[in-house]
Amino acid sequence: MTPPIATTPAPDNTVAPDVGARLSRLLESFVTHRGLHHAVATIATGDGTLRWSAACSPAGSDDPPHAESPFFTASITKRFIITLVVQAHERGELDLSAPITTYLPAETVAGLHVLGGVDRTSEITVRHLASHTSGLPDYFEKRRGGPSLHDQLRAGRDQAWSFEDVLRIVREEQRPHFVPQDLTAARQKARYSDTGFQLLIRIAEAATGRSFAGLLAERITIPLGLTRTWLPGQDRPVPLPLHTGQHQVELTSLIESSNDVISTTGDLLTFQRALLAGEPFDHAGSVALLTERRNRLRNIPILRYGLGTMFFNVGRLMTAGRSPLTLVGHSGATGTWLFHCPELDLHLAGTVDQTHGQALPFRLVARMLHIWR
Repeated sequence: MTPPIATTPAPDNTVAPDVGARLSRLLESFVTHRGLHHAVATIATGDGTLRWSAACSPAGSDDPPHAESPFFTASITKRFIITLVVQAHERGELDLSAPITTYLPAETVAGLHVLGGVDRTSEITVRHLASHTSGLPDYFEKRRGGPSLHDQLRAGRDQAWSFEDVLRIVREEQRPHFVPQDLTAARQKARYSDTGFQLLIRIAEAATGRSFAGLLAERITIPLGLTRTWLPGQDRPVPLPLHTGQHQVELTSLIESSNDVISTTGDLLTFQRALLAGEPFDHAGSVALLTERRNRLRNIPILRYGLGTMFFNVGRLMTAGRSPLTLVGHSGATGTWLFHCPELDLHLAGTVDQTHGQALPFRLVARMLHIWR
């Protein structure tokens, strides 16, 4: 018999009791009906005066999650990566318009984008990678040589890989989807690709002479006081475990290979507020670079994408007939989310820690917004 789900609200919640009770019931119902093990969620106003945060899990668990439990953020990390890239652009360490071969040896990246017998790798710029407009395949997706990394994740099978493995998979087991796009055109093809952001990490490292971990610490986590945000492999608290449904899986190698950060909802909201205010940047206009374009993603058509930034429209069907809303931020494959709703000036972050959780954040967040407003 499946144990009942219990919710543990944060002790410092400031929302009205009836709103908090409705959000708690929603979280419990979502976990129960979706067959999940647990969930952690936070929603707060832009100024932080109103906030609700909670975790829910099977009642009587030996080590239940709490509202500030650290978790694997998955592709929310792209928000951190693009921040580092724009910072480096501001400082003259790299140029968003420069070909990637400016920063990475030609022999390292040669043959990554061969379409119609023509190698177009040298046409790919830093901005192409950040906006998913390069046409490069996603090394996590389908390949000729065996199960994809998405398949491994969904099945709960652990696997390690290196940057060299990423390049080999793209060259030998996949093919590009389209040519690098004309970034001056009114409309551009875009297709989500984790490959591009693995390349961006190496470009940032090469351009600055610092490691990814060092850049995160020196330019984001320390300046912003994010004391509970770090990369896997460090001697830090164990994050919430991933699950397939209610079955726990151990994916230590996969998590460490991904270059995605561990964080908490509190740190993520602090980071998002700072990012929207332009605090990590030297120039007031730099934050606008992240949202200057909104290309529809061909492999995730419900989403549009800027530079390291997702856009999701919460339509009238999801808001029970009320006016549509927009979510700006990022989600992750394991059911993680970090979004800002500009129409309501609300910040939302959380996780369900599922190996097949890509769609879950959008369904839950839409219902949370409905209760809040």
